[in-house]
Amino acid sequence: MIDLRLLREDPDRVRASQRARGEDVALVDALLSADERRRSSGVRFDELRAEQKALGKLIPKASGDEKAELLKKAGQLAADVKAADASKDEAAAEAQELLLQLSNLVHPDVPVGGEEDFVTLEKHGTIRDFAAEGFEPKDHLELGTTLGAIDVERGAKVSGSRFYFLTGVGALLELALVNAAMAQATAAGFTPMLTPALVRPQAMAGTGFLGQAAQDVYRLDNDDLYLVGTSEVALAAYHMDEIIDGDRLPMRYAGFSPCFRREAGSHGKDTRGIFRVHQFDKVEMFSYVDPADSRAEHQRLLDWEKQWLTSLELPFRVIDVASADLGSSAARKFDCEAWIPTQGKYRELTSTSDCTEFQSRRLAIRMRDGKTVKPLATLNGTLCAVPRTIVAILENHQQADGSVRVPEVLRPFLGGREILEPVAKAAK
Repeated sequence: MIDLRLLREDPDRVRASQRARGEDVALVDALLSADERRRSSGVRFDELRAEQKALGKLIPKASGDEKAELLKKAGQLAADVKAADASKDEAAAEAQELLLQLSNLVHPDVPVGGEEDFVTLEKHGTIRDFAAEGFEPKDHLELGTTLGAIDVERGAKVSGSRFYFLTGVGALLELALVNAAMAQATAAGFTPMLTPALVRPQAMAGTGFLGQAAQDVYRLDNDDLYLVGTSEVALAAYHMDEIIDGDRLPMRYAGFSPCFRREAGSHGKDTRGIFRVHQFDKVEMFSYVDPADSRAEHQRLLDWEKQWLTSLELPFRVIDVASADLGSSAARKFDCEAWIPTQGKYRELTSTSDCTEFQSRRLAIRMRDGKTVKPLATLNGTLCAVPRTIVAILENHQQADGSVRVPEVLRPFLGGREILEPVAKAAK
């Protein structure tokens, strides 16, 4: 959540942020009104309690008609205190409910607009000219089927649409990707983490995933638990309700977990193959930093993502995501999009978001800075979302005979294998 003091001091900035996101600007004034009622009712309650205490000291000293009058006044005062307390709690609850609906403030450098209004910051790698090489590229599903690596038909039979099996070299490729990604993260100073896939409501709400993203969340009603869509949720809530000494920052974690997403708004999109699925595995980077260092940390996370994609020898671009396409927690987000040859376009493989103090305020995570205790900043960045990365590797590193060249960074994690061979060819 945002800082209420900032809202009071500069409501126009908050209105502008809501407008840039395409979200309800009237929410700002509703919250200001509720906050004013909360503060005024709190003052009224304190005044009445002080009067009640003063009256309580006079009653034992009084007698006769004076005491009777004081007791009558005390009775009325008790009712007034109770009413003021109820009014204070009601206003506080309303203000808190409205505050939780308000998205993070958009960074001033973020391009304003919708999904297609991003700004391309840089491009890396060379897009292959398959025509010049003399063959038509196959898509990842055809390649994965030939390699004995992907089985979507049995995935659908067992679990429904947008589920899949990774088999044979497909399963080995996932394990290689996860281990290589964890090796890079560990070398960069991240603490490896295996995180829970089920979390309590306060963890999901605290990270901002029960707002605009709620339609994509799976919930277990009988247990009041949620399946995470990213290990970001568990990693953010890891230090919930804690105060962290400032000299321990930055603290960086690399979490591996399964991820579950309904993909409720993606009807008809990416239905072929494993690009957009309900369940996948991911290595996620997560940082806790001093708010003054969040912008620099955001760049560091982006650099680690670029290092990863470069090591996989993939052509990709970096985009500055537009304001209306940001998640509610993000003040700014950079995406790295890999070139997918058979689609003829770049598609998101990784993203990194600076959530500033938004999540830490909701999760009550603070840092001790000398004698001051204040909210810290949290940031997240995908290192390897496995299925999409497999899509990019298969399509970009395919060869004319249907085999796929293994990027050098993965070979030590695949027993030195340099080529993934079609199963029929490999069986000969």
